[in-house]
Amino acid sequence: MAKITLDNLAHSYLARPSSEDDYALKELNHDWIDGEAYALLGASGCGKSTLLNIISGLLHPSQGRILFDDVDVTHAPTAERNIAQVFQFPVVYDTMTVRDNLAFPLRNRGADTAYIAERVQQIAQMIGMEDVLNRKARGLTADAKQKISLGRGMVREDVNALLFDEPLTVIDPHMKWELRTQLKSLHDQFGHTMIYVTHDQTEALTFADKVVVMHDGRVVQIGTPQELFERPAHTFVGYFIGSPGMNLFDAQINGDTATIAGTQVALGAGYAALGGKVQVGVRPEFIKLSRGDDGVPARVTRVEDVGRHKIIRLDVAGHTVSAIAGEGARIPEDAERIIFDPAGINVYADDWRVSPQGEVP
Repeated sequence: MAKITLDNLAHSYLARPSSEDDYALKELNHDWIDGEAYALLGASGCGKSTLLNIISGLLHPSQGRILFDDVDVTHAPTAERNIAQVFQFPVVYDTMTVRDNLAFPLRNRGADTAYIAERVQQIAQMIGMEDVLNRKARGLTADAKQKISLGRGMVREDVNALLFDEPLTVIDPHMKWELRTQLKSLHDQFGHTMIYVTHDQTEALTFADKVVVMHDGRVVQIGTPQELFERPAHTFVGYFIGSPGMNLFDAQINGDTATIAGTQVALGAGYAALGGKVQVGVRPEFIKLSRGDDGVPARVTRVEDVGRHKIIRLDVAGHTVSAIAGEGARIPEDAERIIFDPAGINVYADDWRVSPQGEVP
């Protein structure tokens, strides 16, 4: 296991980048704690795989350094970094049996024969392939081959880090849940530093201790699932995490009050004067319908019953807003306003969250 340090790291695929926009990965300075499980989460093209390939040594950064336990490995080849990497699509040796595929990383490092047999059996049980250990990989389904790739990545116990690049893409939904559970169990048991790339928030939030949210080549927040939900550091985090995502309202802020669509809204905390694009973010869970005189004018456009709860779509000054009500909740037909729970309000200036006065970081 290893602490991974990203020191002034950035990367461009252009030979002579001339501006920040030319960088696929914008400058990063982060320490990732030894033994924690991280998920790199973001939309396609945001820089997740670029960062993972720099960490693994498959890509050399345009600037900055990668350190494992404070040792500079920026120029070290992949083989010297002592990592295991599993890719989006299966990489297996078709002419080998499943058993030999799983054993290959251990045999390559001269591990004891008895240990190899025991470890291969343990991993085969984890990935549900005990009954096909003696079959050749050729002819197996893509789903089965990807499970072999996962198993080969997990078979070594002495790696600095385990890196997963969207490894469950070709796996059927039920098996995805099982393998995610096994990966989490493996982490809890052995304490490997794990980095898991995905664009699926469910995968990220159920797997990781910390989720690293990336947007436009930049890390916009690193936090626990609870932190990402309650205090999104960037409007993209609010939009990307949650279903539906966070609602954003253009606003003017005056101390502890916001003006939204011509209505005064209590923020529950005071803010300094703000410039630029100012918005108030409220997740659907913190919005309630009202028939009184309080709240922001809104019109219900439709109600979606999704089983566990209802999603209420509203029109607020020409913009679509979502609210969530309980499964058995009655939606008042004459509701004309929405009110916000102050505990669920966040304020943003130019897309970045602004801390209220007196908030402890």
